[in-house]
Amino acid sequence: MNIISSASRQVILDTETTGMNQGAGPIYQGHRIIEIGCVEVINRRLTGRHYHQYINPNMLIDEEAIAVHGITDAYVANMPKFSEIASEFIAFIDGAEIVAHNASFDVSFMDHEFSMLQPRGPVTTDICQVLDSLEIAKYLHPGQKNNLDALCKRYGIDNSKRDLHGALLDAEILADVYLVMTGGQTKFNLTNEAAGQEGGGINRLPKHRNPLKVIAASADEISMHEQRLDLVAKSGACIWRG
Repeated sequence: MNIISSASRQVILDTETTGMNQGAGPIYQGHRIIEIGCVEVINRRLTGRHYHQYINPNMLIDEEAIAVHGITDAYVANMPKFSEIASEFIAFIDGAEIVAHNASFDVSFMDHEFSMLQPRGPVTTDICQVLDSLEIAKYLHPGQKNNLDALCKRYGIDNSKRDLHGALLDAEILADVYLVMTGGQTKFNLTNEAAGQEGGGINRLPKHRNPLKVIAASADEISMHEQRLDLVAKSGACIWRG
């Protein structure tokens, strides 16, 4: 499995919906999207651009779903309908690669919403590539929990603000998880330059310092490193091996 995408522009996406019963096919029960959250990544760098919208689904939200995301009927009552935000949303994702956790769930709801537009909207895969970060996690960590909370714990990513699910917050967390999980840098401080720093916010060591203590990698650490390089090499772009 190639875990490193070749897409230059990616949109990390999450949705919240009126119903959670995936096993019975929620879109066929008439369930709708009530929140969309997206963050933009270009060349594996977060750009700071995002798309976020709450939506009035014109139907009641299941109590089970409210317990998960906390979005109530009253909260979305005065929000725009999907048809009113569809053009803006489509423009944001058009031509990108969507990255979503359990992508088939989000894409099925998007396709359902697009199908009800007048005139009928696109099929998601006709305007976007789709990458499922859950499938990548299962490949890297077979037999383990691979939900977003488990991945945050595994990769040391702070999700302490995630008391409830929320599309934009989950998309932001997923962006960090995805980039770390696939071996990339998530953020650089490009503006806050201070004494002892040079361009790009990179700390430089002082000229006069004590000799650095060199700690050699253990055999287990070397083995884990080689396993990681094996995964990267499958993409055909492992620059750390000659």
